[in-house]
Amino acid sequence: MAEALDTLSAQLDFLRKWYEQQIPFNRVIGLQVETLRVDFVSIRFSMREELIGNAVHGILHGGVISSVLDATGGLAAAASILEKMQGRSAEEIATRIARIGTIDLRVDFLRPGRGEFFRAKSAIMRSGNKVAVTRMEFFSNKEILIAVGTGTYIVG
Repeated sequence: MAEALDTLSAQLDFLRKWYEQQIPFNRVIGLQVETLRVDFVSIRFSMREELIGNAVHGILHGGVISSVLDATGGLAAAASILEKMQGRSAEEIATRIARIGTIDLRVDFLRPGRGEFFRAKSAIMRSGNKVAVTRMEFFSNKEILIAVGTGTYIVG
């Protein structure tokens, strides 16, 4: 039988590792979790040439921004359900997390994606048994707000 993750801290650590190491797309982007709580998430990644969408101006691709906001919102949705999974095994938690999916995503682009690195933050607006709603923000390394988003995720 798989080992139980008895504490919220152990569950969050498991989720952090899973998010950074087990999702290939997150590895491609280079997403690193800075803060992970049941109600708030912050991630960071560095600008690289492969992520440029406008070669003339060296601006981050809008699809990368959208994807990072979605991934950050999804991580927040996943973290929000952990309190309900106290004492469950890593296998049970991974199975539940693997079923989480995006229902709706809205992104508002406010400024061009210029920066040495970027940070995305997500807060839970509501987390129920079936659906979680998150609010996301995307910043440059100079703390300039580049985009905002709202995501709805199936969690149950």
